[in-house]
Amino acid sequence: MKIFSDHPQERNLDEVFESDQSRSDLPRRRWRSLWITSSILVTGAIAIGIVTAAFQFGLPWWMQAGDHNHVYESDIGSLRYQVHLPPQFDGTIKLPVIMAIHGCGMTGYGWNSMKSTTQFNRLADSEGFIVVYPTQRMFRNMINCWNSTDPREQHRYSGEPALLAGVAQQVVEAYNADPAQVHVAGASSGAGAAVILAVTYPDVFATVTSVAGGEYGLNQVNPDNPNSTPPDYTARQAWSQMGDRARQVPLLVIQGEEDAVVPPLVATRLVAHWTAVSDFVDDDLLNDSLNLLEKTTTVPSEQGKHSYTHTTITAPDGSSLIESYLVQDMGHVWPGPAGDGIYIDHAGPDASAIIWNFAKRHPKS
Repeated sequence: MKIFSDHPQERNLDEVFESDQSRSDLPRRRWRSLWITSSILVTGAIAIGIVTAAFQFGLPWWMQAGDHNHVYESDIGSLRYQVHLPPQFDGTIKLPVIMAIHGCGMTGYGWNSMKSTTQFNRLADSEGFIVVYPTQRMFRNMINCWNSTDPREQHRYSGEPALLAGVAQQVVEAYNADPAQVHVAGASSGAGAAVILAVTYPDVFATVTSVAGGEYGLNQVNPDNPNSTPPDYTARQAWSQMGDRARQVPLLVIQGEEDAVVPPLVATRLVAHWTAVSDFVDDDLLNDSLNLLEKTTTVPSEQGKHSYTHTTITAPDGSSLIESYLVQDMGHVWPGPAGDGIYIDHAGPDASAIIWNFAKRHPKS
């Protein structure tokens, strides 16, 4: 006699128990799967954050003797930067300062940094000046540019100009540097930021250097029809932005003749623009009142070295207001024999040495 039926709709107790157990384990398996997925995502996010931070701010063993990392904090935000102190620093001698602002696809002192590109540290150690390397804030720009073409980043007391000027002033105070010898140099978008600093904070910066950069208000210039916005139009805006702090800030321009990112025309405009700014500063008019003298010399190419032209625009007393270097066969790069990075041309003239020589001849009076 059968206790259980052979009918297909009927099951034995073991089958019922196993089916019920399987259903009760389902939420647990789902929870375990979600937990594993979440753990993987969190671990991935942490790893990306660590890699990004290493890219942006470097690794501890990348620091050299004399390097010090800082954070500038203000009501409008914060900015990280690295200071390099030369062996001559003892806290009592007021040393000059050069702020070096990186370009797109670069950092201040992390991966592909302005620090390694310019090799300013080596020069600072031999000449006795302080170097400052600010680095753009993470995720402020897709390729780590400074937002110098954004009109919101072109004014005193706000945005990137205020942060960068705040860094410079903090360095002067913290390291007892010479406030009359604070200079700013930039590459590409950093060059745009440097020119903006000379306009918005002419009371802070003694000189400005633009390597592959453009004029204040460059965003207003149509690249397909640049003549529709003449350089004196943006020059008047720059002069107005200077306000009662207006002064003739000496400018150094370094430009590659084969630069396809920032064409040589942009550098030509920058020289005309800055000449007009200085003319406005002189007597509030655009009237060639400065009686400037222009002289151009050509340095021929040598083995492994590019030819370049060097133009000086000087006042009648011989003081240089603008100097420019147009380098043949050079693209959108930083020229220098010792540089280390992606955007380097070792066959170009030594931009870092040129910048320092220009800066030390022009303390702020």
